Amino acid sequence: MQIEFEHRQAAHCENGAVSNLMRYNGIDVSEPMVFGIGSGLLFCYIPFLMVNHAPAITYRAMPGFIFKRFAKRVGVKIKREKFKNTKKAQERLDENLSKNNPVGLQVGVFNLPYFPEEYRFHFNAHNLVVYGKEGDRYLISDPTVEHVTSLSEKELEKVRFAKGAFAPNGHMYYPVSFPEKVNLEKAILKGIKHTCRDMLAPIPFVGVKGIHKIAGLIRKWPKKKGTKVANHYLGQIVRMQEEIGTGGGGFRYIYAAFLQEASKILNNSQLSDLSNEMTEIGDLWRDFAVNASRIYKNRSSQNDGYNQIANQLDTIANLEETFFKKLKKAV
Repeated sequence: MQIEFEHRQAAHCENGAVSNLMRYNGIDVSEPMVFGIGSGLLFCYIPFLMVNHAPAITYRAMPGFIFKRFAKRVGVKIKREKFKNTKKAQERLDENLSKNNPVGLQVGVFNLPYFPEEYRFHFNAHNLVVYGKEGDRYLISDPTVEHVTSLSEKELEKVRFAKGAFAPNGHMYYPVSFPEKVNLEKAILKGIKHTCRDMLAPIPFVGVKGIHKIAGLIRKWPKKKGTKVANHYLGQIVRMQEEIGTGGGGFRYIYAAFLQEASKILNNSQLSDLSNEMTEIGDLWRDFAVNASRIYKNRSSQNDGYNQIANQLDTIANLEETFFKKLKKAV
């Protein structure tokens, strides 16, 4: 039981899984286009949600939102299912595969055997596609790895029912109907306007204000929490930015690629100029990650180092505020 499914590697799991599923079903959209239309770009500090014993920080929309928004804006209907019973979850998966219907899954990363050990941690919002089954092994298209792979029934069950924050509960999703014609122009505009609203939101934990908020906390952590905890929290910021998905810098590069594509579809040269500007901002996020990692790896207790990287974040926040105001006007 194997579906003729084209595997393409992507920078981020949900974008890649959606792009590959759409391509299989005859809608040829790139990973950046999925990300942009789905309004995937975000910054949010979530102090009440602890991940790996540190406050959660996300650089993207909540898991599943990208596909949900993308599908709605292009007119694709999707079906989502979660399960309490592992046997029922496997039966529904097998049923879809028998109908030549590849299925997207939300899984936990920690027990994925094909992931390098250093990348296995308790993160339950990873996305992959199952496109077939041979014997007791499921054929896996994980968009974050170069080649297709496979998991045994037990291995797949374990990651589908991982415990902890964002527990997937066997979550599977797949498209069930498609429009006669996809209106990308309209979908692109909706996606851009939504992202601008998110990033310019008047809420202290979201968007550019959220970036300023984290900058302020970084200055306080060494004295308030102690060096050990401050370094752990700082490491969490970098891990969420550079290891979980593609984080701060990588998501900016994907969004820049989306704006480049959008500029041609909408015949709007301003979006091309803004694409270059977003790429430069992405470079600054990468510089921040490098400098922050030097501090927590060296276990430095010097407040000046924390102040310097906090200043970097404030600069990034100011640039992004200007950027999204210009983007809002451009559309």
